[in-house]
Order: sequence, then C-alpha cells, then structure tokens
Amino acid sequence: MILCAICNREARGFGFCLSLRFDLYPHHHFCSMRCLDRGEAIAKEANGMIDKTAREIQALKDARRPFAEAITELGLMPVFHDRKPEDIAQIIEAVITGYVDSMLRQAGVPERTGTFDYPIPF
Repeated sequence: MILCAICNREARGFGFCLSLRFDLYPHHHFCSMRCLDRGEAIAKEANGMIDKTAREIQALKDARRPFAEAITELGLMPVFHDRKPEDIAQIIEAVITGYVDSMLRQAGVPERTGTFDYPIPF
C-alpha cells in the first residue's frame, strides 16, 4: 500500500513530480486533491523534496549500526569511515527504496510456477 505524503492515508492515484522530471526529483503520492495541492506547494518551495517524518529520520539513524556492522564484516569500513551521516543515510535510503520497489513490483506475480522449479532438498 502506498501512503499519502501529507497525511499518511492510503494514496488514491494522485501524484506529483516537480517539472515531471522523474530522473531528477522524487515522485510523491497523495490521497486527494487537497493533499496534492499542499504537497505540490511544499515540493515547489523545497526544490521537489518533502521533508522526512520523525519516524523516517529515526529509522535512518537506527539503520546506521547494522549498516556499519555489515560493511565492517565485508572489510569496507575504511571507504565509509569519514563519510557524513547524510551520505550514509542516502545509501541506506537508496537500498531500502530499491528493495521496497522491487517487492511491490513482484507483489502481483505468483512466486512459483506450479512446477518444481527449485531443487528437492532430499
């Protein structure tokens, strides 16, 4: 379910992307024309962006530790050690967005073909 960027109700087909430049700006979803109008005004003031909620900000902060543990385990910490928190948040957001978008695309597709398309474990 996609949520409205303003009120967090279920989005109902209203959307906005600054200058229709999907390659440069995020696409926001809305539940009504009222929320769309408000979101459009906010996005135009903020160069296409709508601020993260307090929960989103906290979730990004909470994700830093598992991210640091994973890159340390992979021997990649020296590459990321001096990066700003905003850079790390951008990486985490990109991964989460890609993962969620993929899961949503797959949601309407049956996971199995009905045949044995995986090896039998015995």
